[in-house]
Amino acid sequence: MREAQEFIHRLGRWSVPQRFRPNLRVYFAKAGLQPIPYWLFGILLIASVASTVAFYALIVNTIFSLGPLWGVGLTVAYFPLSNALFYAFIVGASAFYLNLRIYRRRKDIEEHLPDMLQLVSANLKGGLPFDKALWNAIRPEFGLLADEMATVSKKVMTGYDLKDALAEFAQKYESPTVRRTMNIIRGQLGSGGKISWIIDQVVENLRKTRELKQELSANTMSFVIFIAAIVLVIAPLLFALSFNLLNILLDVSGDIIPQIREARESGASQLPEIPEPSVNLEDFKTFSFLALGVISVFAAMIISIIQRGDILGGIKYIPFFAGISISLYFFFLNSLQGLLNFA
Repeated sequence: MREAQEFIHRLGRWSVPQRFRPNLRVYFAKAGLQPIPYWLFGILLIASVASTVAFYALIVNTIFSLGPLWGVGLTVAYFPLSNALFYAFIVGASAFYLNLRIYRRRKDIEEHLPDMLQLVSANLKGGLPFDKALWNAIRPEFGLLADEMATVSKKVMTGYDLKDALAEFAQKYESPTVRRTMNIIRGQLGSGGKISWIIDQVVENLRKTRELKQELSANTMSFVIFIAAIVLVIAPLLFALSFNLLNILLDVSGDIIPQIREARESGASQLPEIPEPSVNLEDFKTFSFLALGVISVFAAMIISIIQRGDILGGIKYIPFFAGISISLYFFFLNSLQGLLNFA
């Protein structure tokens, strides 16, 4: 077991070029993964190779049905190209998950930052130096921020400069709020100003900003309701109506076209030849599913931008929107078919 783990680790380390490793170290640190999990790259590489081989086993007969030369040529070209595509897809999916993890960590830091700074200010007013005030302000309920501040405090205890430790913490998260706050604190540490008063002002501004965002979110609720109504009700209803209208048109054309042909063959009609309808109801239903899924994704992103100002926050709405819209599509589809059959 240990030999297999070491092999996967070495394989993953081999697959990552040396020049990309510093950037990867920073990227995985933002996601809370240190050091670089080379075993993950090894698993991704093995998964891409396995996917390539499995897909080749499905199409090998089709490839060689074109002829031996074509089969060999396509096989030689298939393996490197397909493996690269599968690997890129798997890495892209993993990067999407990591970006979502980074986003959640950043939001958690920003949520607890004002409360922790208030405790730091209270400790400073009690006569403690900043490093001690920071250490005593760490609480388990602050979650990730408590872990990060504990890391900063431990660095300072081992002789690390406090301003440098705060700068590294700020650079770790791509948050303008955290970076501005840490820059203000570092500036006051260097100038010798009354830092507790500055922290109180920072906390007040952070809370006002949070209240303003909540107020803006409340003011835009009408837009959110409108978009949600389109995705959850209007779009499924329109697709269900279109399906039943298409079904009626196909039934009518199926009755009329044979009559027109008979009239033309007997010479009683000069109507032009009308081709058979090429629309397939099952294809339209598949298109409806895909369209509702795409609409759900973009609607979730738009709602997140309206409420929070970012896109990633809408990912959690996608399963809800897609599930409800497709379920209502089935409901409207069956209900309209029942009404039409009854009529």
